[in-house]
Amino acid sequence: MGAFRNTTSNHASPSTEDRRLWKHVHDNVHGNIYLDPLSLKFIDTEQFQRLRDLKQLGLSHMVYPGAVHSRFEHSVGVYWLAGNAVEKLKAHQGLELDIDRADIQTVKLAGLLHDVGHGPFSHLFEREFLPQVIQGSTWTHEEMSLKMIDYIVDEHNIDIDAGSLKKVKEMIIASSENAPIKSSKEKLFLYDIVANGRNGIDVDKFDYIVRDSRACGLGCNFQFERLLDTMQVIDNEICYRAKEYLTVHKLFYTRADLHRTVYTHAKVKAIELMFVDALVKADDYLHFSSFIHEPSQYWKLDDSIIKTIETADADELKESRDLIKRIRRRDLYQFCNEFTVPKDKLDHFKHVTAQDIVCSQKSGCINLREEDIGVSNVKIDLTKGRNNPLESINFFEDYDSKEKFPISKDQISHLLPACNQDLIVRVYSKKPELVEAVSEAFENFQVKTYGMKAQVHGTPERKRRRIFS
Repeated sequence: MGAFRNTTSNHASPSTEDRRLWKHVHDNVHGNIYLDPLSLKFIDTEQFQRLRDLKQLGLSHMVYPGAVHSRFEHSVGVYWLAGNAVEKLKAHQGLELDIDRADIQTVKLAGLLHDVGHGPFSHLFEREFLPQVIQGSTWTHEEMSLKMIDYIVDEHNIDIDAGSLKKVKEMIIASSENAPIKSSKEKLFLYDIVANGRNGIDVDKFDYIVRDSRACGLGCNFQFERLLDTMQVIDNEICYRAKEYLTVHKLFYTRADLHRTVYTHAKVKAIELMFVDALVKADDYLHFSSFIHEPSQYWKLDDSIIKTIETADADELKESRDLIKRIRRRDLYQFCNEFTVPKDKLDHFKHVTAQDIVCSQKSGCINLREEDIGVSNVKIDLTKGRNNPLESINFFEDYDSKEKFPISKDQISHLLPACNQDLIVRVYSKKPELVEAVSEAFENFQVKTYGMKAQVHGTPERKRRRIFS
């Protein structure tokens, strides 16, 4: 392949002949998006339309008022970028890669349907709520997406090739631990596009990083277009031009920054802790957790749970209603303090529990109970835990090159982080009058565990002394 690249458009578009049959929508991130007939068959189902009632960022809109965008628009955005990516590969390397129309359709469907099994309130449902009501729960929204796809196909009699459907589902879980092993004869690079298990660079992140930043009013200087325009397949793997190393780093850094400033914002976590408590208390009566086994029931579950609890009259839901009322009235669990786990302690860190804080209380007039304390253990990384994800990425020198190679961060800059993960422990008092007692117990825990107070600052005196009758 020569050095010339076709850069006429940032967005793949259907042929003139096809466009008459495709639905045209306008997206506030990507502009004009064209929906092909087969994809529309999935979109125009009540199961997919349910995604309109799932906020992309769960409860973050209670801190960032603009964060009210939905899984629906994100899924349509990923559909468009997935098609864009594979169309660009076809334009640049189509003959050698043997990309056909079926491949393009399959990748686009994987992008469209990757979140169709997502639970209410972003990841709170599967990571925070289910483990509290189902011991040892390993349920994931990716696995439910696979079941939901089969259900939609059967329920709506969608005519799709069985082999293509199997590949769509494999692409959706390509980054999960349960991803099937594929033979070397397959077009493995297609599995790097929607959910990249090799190195984490995928169009799912491209969409939500830009979409979430915009919705929250944050700047975003990560340009995914540069990566789409410069990627190239070498040895069945999508590789990136070496000069785009810092663009790739910006992808992971921007994602981590969103986790710190939005997804795990201290007040967002306080609201999440309260809502999980409300859900757990309501589950005995409403049995939300039982919906996860059958797609025919599960698709009826969305963010309206909060309204169901809030407007119900049942005595069994009084505690849950009261908690939601507190959220509405901004009477939140009080943030006491946080500390970042010291770097040399990361390897042996165990999640801090309310029991750990109670056991660290010194004798006094107040005896804390576990149910008085909320603890949030927050992990922020660059997608590969303690490891640097850029070490998993292969680059190439120029477009004539057929050699791929990794790049050490030391070859690029000494300003890049030496550690790729933060673990932050936050503690909350569920009752305002217990802030001082919880804060002191939390400080005792730090001294007992690390020989010092690891927190940067103490709980403000006005919060410690805030006593309610």
